Amino acid sequence: MNFIHVLILSIVEGITEFLPISSTGHLILASKLLSITPSDFSKTFDIGIQLGAIMAVVVLYYKKFIDGSEIYKKLLVAFIPSALVGLVLYPFIKGFLLGSSTITLLSLFLGGLILIFYKGRNDGMERIGYKEALKIGIFQSISVVPGVSRAAATILGGMFSGLSRKASVEFSFLLAVPTMLGATALDIYKSRGTLSSGDLGTLVLGMALSFVFAAIAVKFLIGYVKKHDFTAFGVYRIILAVLFYLFVK
Repeated sequence: MNFIHVLILSIVEGITEFLPISSTGHLILASKLLSITPSDFSKTFDIGIQLGAIMAVVVLYYKKFIDGSEIYKKLLVAFIPSALVGLVLYPFIKGFLLGSSTITLLSLFLGGLILIFYKGRNDGMERIGYKEALKIGIFQSISVVPGVSRAAATILGGMFSGLSRKASVEFSFLLAVPTMLGATALDIYKSRGTLSSGDLGTLVLGMALSFVFAAIAVKFLIGYVKKHDFTAFGVYRIILAVLFYLFVK
């Protein structure tokens, strides 16, 4: 991977991490366009730069993390399903799922259809209980499949639980923090013997770039969902999947 690869992938990650269009799917497809040969480090890089994007949420929503322990308990409940799935299926996820453009395109397409036909509500519940948190966590565990989109899964999980679009989006942001901290820590620990000092430097650069663009994306999405549903994102996912299938795959 050269500097241009790092720059492009980090920007892609920052913009797509919190939008319901699958950051992992976009990274896989972008890597294919850039002719980056899949390797242990490229997969670690794709996972690691998500941590940079997640830190944008910590900075923008720091008050929610400071104001009491209730939010931590709900995030823990929502995090457990993904943690269990990630630990049990880690070899399968990294060894097979993360390298499959076919699975990515199919997930993008099907997820797009769901976003188009399920509109959600702006007048739903604003307060999240433990039952809703668990449902969202179960939905999030499906996002280990590339192309599904962690953001889309958690937002849909929230809306299916009766939450408003805005409440679903904000909880999705917050839940990304423990989820991606856990995923990144697990992957770096598993890959610790294969990472050089140069690899670590590349990873830190990618995290910093993705942080900046993720902060922009978070602010955009919060403003967007106040007036719009997710149809446009669904259409985009379908168009992207079809174009890649026809011309790139």
